[in-house]
Amino acid sequence: MRHFGIIGYPLQHSFSAKYFTEKFEREKIDAEYSLYPVEVESLGLRVEGILDSLDGLNVTMPFKQAVIPYLDRLDATAEAVGAVNVICKRVGYNTDCLGFMDSLRPMLRPEDKKALVLGTGGAAKAVVYGLRQLGITPTLVSRTPKEGQLSYEQLDKDIMDTHTVIVNCTPQGMYPNVDTCPPIPYPLVSARHLLFDCVYNPEETLFLQRGKAQGATVRNGIEMLYGQAKAAWGIWSN
Repeated sequence: MRHFGIIGYPLQHSFSAKYFTEKFEREKIDAEYSLYPVEVESLGLRVEGILDSLDGLNVTMPFKQAVIPYLDRLDATAEAVGAVNVICKRVGYNTDCLGFMDSLRPMLRPEDKKALVLGTGGAAKAVVYGLRQLGITPTLVSRTPKEGQLSYEQLDKDIMDTHTVIVNCTPQGMYPNVDTCPPIPYPLVSARHLLFDCVYNPEETLFLQRGKAQGATVRNGIEMLYGQAKAAWGIWSN
C-alpha cells in the first residue's frame, strides 16, 4: 500500500482528503490518504517524520513556504513561485498555479490587463505567477503592505477601475467564518470586474456574493483545486 497525505492547519474540511480517498476507492488503487494537522510551532518537530513516511504529500496553509527548508530541492515552477503545495521524494512542486490558470483562463476578456491579489501568502504567490503567465499584471494588497504593495485603504476608484480582475487569496470567508470578507470597496465593483476566490467552502463566499450583487462575474476555487489535485497525482504516479 502507498501512503499519501496533507499537512496544514486546520484540516477538518480537507478537499484533498476527500478527493484522493474517493479516487483510490473508485479506481481500486491500493493507497491511503491521511490528514496531518500540525500547528505552526510544531512544524519543525513533525515534518521530517511525515516526509519520510509518505509517498507523496500535499501542503496547505500555513506551510506552503515554511516547508521549503526541509526539502532537497524545488522544481522550476515551485522555485519561480516561491511556494510548495506538492511534495514527492523531498522535491517540492507547485500545482496551484496550474489549477488557477486553467480555471481563470476561459473567463478572461481582452480588457483584463491588471489584477488585484488580496493576500501575500503561499496561495498569493502561485496566483501572481499564474497571472503573469497569462499576461496580466498583478498588484498585491495587504493589511500590512510592503514596498510595491497596496493597503486596502488605498483602493480608490482609479485603482479599482483599472484592475478588473480581483483574486482573494486570504482565508476570509472560509467555513466556518462565512460572515467575513476582504475589505475591498465593494461599491466600486462593477460588471467590468471578474472576482475569483481561492476559497471553495462555502461555494459562494461573502466576497463573491457582494461582487455578484454589483454585477461582477464570479468564480470560486473548486476548479482550481481539482486542477492542482490532478497535477499532483501526475507527479506522484510517475
